[in-house]
Amino acid sequence: MGQFILKTDTAKKIINIELEGTFSNEDGLKSIQAYQQTINPITPAEYALDIDCRKLNVTAPDVVPLLEGCFIMFKADGFQKVSLTLENNPILKMQLARLGRKAGLENLEITSTVQA
Repeated sequence: MGQFILKTDTAKKIINIELEGTFSNEDGLKSIQAYQQTINPITPAEYALDIDCRKLNVTAPDVVPLLEGCFIMFKADGFQKVSLTLENNPILKMQLARLGRKAGLENLEITSTVQA
């Protein structure tokens, strides 16, 4: 089951999202609803989106279209920058980079961290 935590840092103008586990379509839809409620009161163009994917598993093929829809939504919302932080997971990094390119998300930055 996939879990998510959304936090708005109005002082730094950053939306922080923490993702964990394996998302089903249902989990993904719940996270999208929570995301939309979080960004409703703000102007996304004034904010950066920082997504922590260090505990996220590779997305199953049947959920990929939903994830792609999220990238398209991030682009449409017009964030200043979209940052993804991953563990050293080349497969997930390739998957997310490909979906970001496909969605036309040009301000996407993916950082891999190596856990000591």
